[in-house]
Amino acid sequence: MSPLPKSAGAAPREGLKSVLARTRSCTLCAAHLPLGPRPVVRASATARLLIVGQAPGTKVHATGIPWNDRSGDRLRDWLGLDRDTFYDESLIAIVPMGFCYPGVDANGGDLPPRPECAPLWHPQIRPHLRRVGLTLLIGQYAQRHYLGRRRKRGMTETVGAWRDYLPDFLPLPHPSWRNTAWLRRNPWFEAEVVPVLRGRVREMLEADKAHPKGAGKNPPPLAGGGRGRGSRRQ
Repeated sequence: MSPLPKSAGAAPREGLKSVLARTRSCTLCAAHLPLGPRPVVRASATARLLIVGQAPGTKVHATGIPWNDRSGDRLRDWLGLDRDTFYDESLIAIVPMGFCYPGVDANGGDLPPRPECAPLWHPQIRPHLRRVGLTLLIGQYAQRHYLGRRRKRGMTETVGAWRDYLPDFLPLPHPSWRNTAWLRRNPWFEAEVVPVLRGRVREMLEADKAHPKGAGKNPPPLAGGGRGRGSRRQ
């Protein structure tokens, strides 16, 4: 799926509030959801950062608050944001690949996001997010959906080639604490990618403070751009 041009195309006919209201009342996958439907999504037309993760866990399902768990704590640390800023819908949109808790597999791991969700709802939400300067693709499902054939052979290799996807996308591993071993095996991620990520987020938020009414302004260029190193870290 290609990135949405920031200045091309007609404005959506339906307002974002209407789209989100329909999204939050969706029951399309109800028969497959062990805890029932509870779509968790946050978006605003003024958002500068879009976070595309996988699907809610049980704590997020219970509270209705995205990333309201230890994975969210690690993600906020990567971004360099406190909770208040992270949950400011005017700045950050959170639109996962699956909006509802999908359950667990036979081994106790998380099931993939329901395949019906993103193809149905992302094309209806994304055209409203025209101020987004960077989309974070967290995990293999988001990377496969948005990068298509540009995605590398696996998540590690895709994240290792992060420069190849700028300025529109930045692929990240899932911040789950189950991935702690992955982070230890790949110290380049926290040494190289996280500082660029924090810098970009800071630039976008500071630009909004300087130009609070600058809805038509493009975000500043991402530091550390250029071609990636591909899979040499594998």
